[in-house]
Amino acid sequence: MFIDRVTIVVKAGDGGDGCVSFRREKHVPRGGPDGGDGGRGGDVFMSIDPQMRTLLDLRYRKRYKAKNGQRGKGKRMTGRSGEATAIHVPSGTVVENVETGELIADLTEAGQEIVVARGGAGGKGNYNFRSPTNQAPRQFTRGAQGEEHKLLVTLKLIADVGLVGLPNAGKSTLLRSVSDAHPVVAPYPFSTVTPVLGMVRIEEGASFCMVDIPGLIEGAHRGKGLGIQFLQHIERCGVLLLLIDVADEIAIGDAYRQLLDELRLYKEELLERPRLVALNKIDLLAGTGVTFRTPRLEGERIYHISALERIGLKELIMALYRDINREAESHED
Repeated sequence: MFIDRVTIVVKAGDGGDGCVSFRREKHVPRGGPDGGDGGRGGDVFMSIDPQMRTLLDLRYRKRYKAKNGQRGKGKRMTGRSGEATAIHVPSGTVVENVETGELIADLTEAGQEIVVARGGAGGKGNYNFRSPTNQAPRQFTRGAQGEEHKLLVTLKLIADVGLVGLPNAGKSTLLRSVSDAHPVVAPYPFSTVTPVLGMVRIEEGASFCMVDIPGLIEGAHRGKGLGIQFLQHIERCGVLLLLIDVADEIAIGDAYRQLLDELRLYKEELLERPRLVALNKIDLLAGTGVTFRTPRLEGERIYHISALERIGLKELIMALYRDINREAESHED
């Protein structure tokens, strides 16, 4: 099951109370105060687990709580700090505060972690309140409460190339033909209901990651069809590949404009990403006598392919790989 959006509650540990204690030792009259401070409450933090691919674990555990700090003790002993609680998430996780809408973290790199709820400070023991005029203080302070937040956790897949197309354009077939992925292929719309990642191998030591996004229909930016919940995954892709079915009843130019409109209405900066256009299923036109003219698509780089028959795929894959490398070099600069 692919889960990419969950809401959880995190509660950090409360700090331990300070201690009221007096030194009791033989031959030491009026030993004075020796109450120690309380321990700090444990934090709740998130960290990337490279083995995780979805937020499924978070779906079944809605609340995460760290341990409280222990209260202070006599002999000026500080209480033990509370144990922290770790929440493991996949790379590409975005964390937001539900109440405030604040973006807390965008976790994209292995080893990255962020504290999402801080533990409360420990209280002060009576040793801290001693003075020449108050030699037997009985004051102490309570430990502070740990933070508690309601968080929206969203997964946005990280891939080099995002496949964008209308339902049944052949995205899943293309991914199966060029990568190690095995998405469902069927002769009906929305056979892909969850994003699928695949590694495309160019040669030894050269490869890139491609993601198959469920088909976009008109109004997807408003949540129609499979909508926004999957459009969000395109945000992480460095290069976009618009896949258009040449055998579809929808004219090529109309399909192209529909895809661009949905991308623009969802997030306009997506149109600034490098992109290619692949006209798929040209094998269906062979021997039929049907010809089509490639429309002028505003200077787009257009490739004629058949994902099923593997026609034209080598040239397309190499063009995508060159774009990925150019993007990487531009970010390094």
